[in-house]
Amino acid sequence: MSKDLAVIIIHGIGSQEPEFANSMIAELQGRLADADVDPNRVAWQPIHWADILFGRQEKYLKEANENNDLDFFSLRRFTITALSDAVAYQKVGDNAKAPYHRIHARIREKMGELYSQQLGGAACPLVVMAHSLGGHIISSYIWDMQQHGAAGLSEFEQFKTHAGFITFGCNIPLFTFAYDKNDIFPIKFPGELLSDSTRAKSKWLNYYDKDDVLAYPLKPINDAYSKVVDNDIAINSGGIFVNWNPMSHNAYWTDNSLTKPVTKYLASLLN
Repeated sequence: MSKDLAVIIIHGIGSQEPEFANSMIAELQGRLADADVDPNRVAWQPIHWADILFGRQEKYLKEANENNDLDFFSLRRFTITALSDAVAYQKVGDNAKAPYHRIHARIREKMGELYSQQLGGAACPLVVMAHSLGGHIISSYIWDMQQHGAAGLSEFEQFKTHAGFITFGCNIPLFTFAYDKNDIFPIKFPGELLSDSTRAKSKWLNYYDKDDVLAYPLKPINDAYSKVVDNDIAINSGGIFVNWNPMSHNAYWTDNSLTKPVTKYLASLLN
């Protein structure tokens, strides 16, 4: 069956498993079906990159604890596997072994699989869903491509049919303070090859929980972001045990306050 829409889902900080997106995809598929929209019209592609860093992080933590008997081990594991992801994701020259380039190579690989295997080489509108640090990562990947080109990639793989950007638990603002406010620019969005009707429905929607200290509105970054981001939307993610505290950062995936409006948006692109 041909696909009318493609959705990639990229995770953020932490020791994520390869199946990280399964529950979200199942939730969105079920909601689309309930809305009388065939979920099989959508090609889903998770992008898992945590394994690129996790082995080294765990090895260090194990050896450090064996030799030093560290306190607060669980909290240290969170710090190592979460916050060090953001520290490690830096552009270090052209060293292909650097996490920045390895993660970008993974994105390129998965976009290629999506285009060739699921879409059969036929471009369609693309929605990007990005959690936490994943928003910064995919934004940096698209930015590099838009600035420097991408030889050998299809127009789809170059995000020229990018029709929707859904960030949740996003911390892009934290990576902007090293630059002058007037030197910060978002990616070009929406994609230049969309039809007029799809372009009119294209949106960048940024969801954040007010209790999530790792999630922030994007429009206040500067005027450039304010123009390209359609809405910063405050939600309350997670159940009664986490929706009032920073643990809400990992509670977005199947929360109704996110999946309901996302389903509505995906359906609008399919109608």
